[in-house]
This record gives sequence, C-alpha cells and structure tokens, in this order.
Amino acid sequence: MKQKILIIDDEYDFCTILKGYFIKRGYDVSAEHTLRGGLSALKKIRPDILFLDNNMPDGNGWDAIEEIVETIPQIKAFLVSAYRKNSPLTIKNNNIVTWEKPISLATLNSIF
Repeated sequence: MKQKILIIDDEYDFCTILKGYFIKRGYDVSAEHTLRGGLSALKKIRPDILFLDNNMPDGNGWDAIEEIVETIPQIKAFLVSAYRKNSPLTIKNNNIVTWEKPISLATLNSIF
C-alpha cells in the first residue's frame, strides 16, 4: 500500500514540485492551498506524511499542529516556511520537523 502525503501550502509552484517529486517515488500525494481545506483533507485522507506551511491566507498552519497530532498521532509532519518562527513550538514530538524554505533536493533525498 502506498504511503499517503498531504501538502498544505498556498504556494502552487512549491506544491507542484513536491507532488511531482513524491509521485515519482511511488507516494500517493494530495495538495491543498488553504489551511481550512487542508485540515478537512487531513481528516479524509489520513496521510502518513504532512508538509504544512505556516503563513497561509486563512491562518497560521503551525498553530494547527497540536490538533493534527491529536487527529493522527503517528503522522510525520514537516513544518515548512520561508519565515522563521519566532516562538518555539509547544508540542514536543520526534515526528515533527521544522524546515525553512527553500528545501533542497539533497535534503529530500537524504530523508526520502
């Protein structure tokens, strides 16, 4: 069974690049461009891996990570943003990683 990835990011080009990268590697990939749409898709898709942008048009994605982990405790989440987060995340979970954009192919290749 293919692992499922959900990308929640308002940058269409970023989503297209990530989606193409992971489809070529055999993942089932979905993308949403709003936080509200992403959270709804999360409950339907129940992905194994999540890429979550922080600065979304309808809210801060990183503020939703506790709710996401409550919904899917085993999810591997990559919190990505072009802007550094000033305050540390309150949730401590080894399955949550923060990345600053841009993300290199070398970084992706080292993990996936």
